[in-house]
Amino acid sequence: MGIFDKLFHKPQSEHPVITAPVTGTAVALQEVNDPTFSQEILGKGIAIRPTGGQIVAPCDGKVDMMFDTGHAVSLISSNGMEILIHVGLETVQLKGKHYTTHAKTGDTVKRGQPLISFDREAIAAEGYDLITPIVLCNSDRFPILQAHLGAVSAGDPLLTIDG
Repeated sequence: MGIFDKLFHKPQSEHPVITAPVTGTAVALQEVNDPTFSQEILGKGIAIRPTGGQIVAPCDGKVDMMFDTGHAVSLISSNGMEILIHVGLETVQLKGKHYTTHAKTGDTVKRGQPLISFDREAIAAEGYDLITPIVLCNSDRFPILQAHLGAVSAGDPLLTIDG
């Protein structure tokens, strides 16, 4: 790269980004009222209080496990990040009621591709907290450099990763 390239070339970020899988308000994982998530037992991450009703892939990768109940999905990104998205707390007890899956275990997915649809109002009416943790289960290998808190739309940058 020549001197003019260095002066006028905008460097591209070499850090992977996990995008918001759902529209809502991003908050610290410590705000999740479940110690498995708030104490980062499964890994570091972030949570979203959803205002939307669809989970989309936060990166290109593969569906490692689509839970039969549709309340959660785990992905492995194309660079090896292990991401868990858990829609609501204790929502496994709904046994799939109010959830529709759009992908299955083993599927290759692209960022933004629909994974799960859910009925926010119906789940809330049944008394469940809809906060949605997004956990980087191998955050020891892929440390989080920055979490983007506040209002997010599905597809917005959420976590910047050192990797």
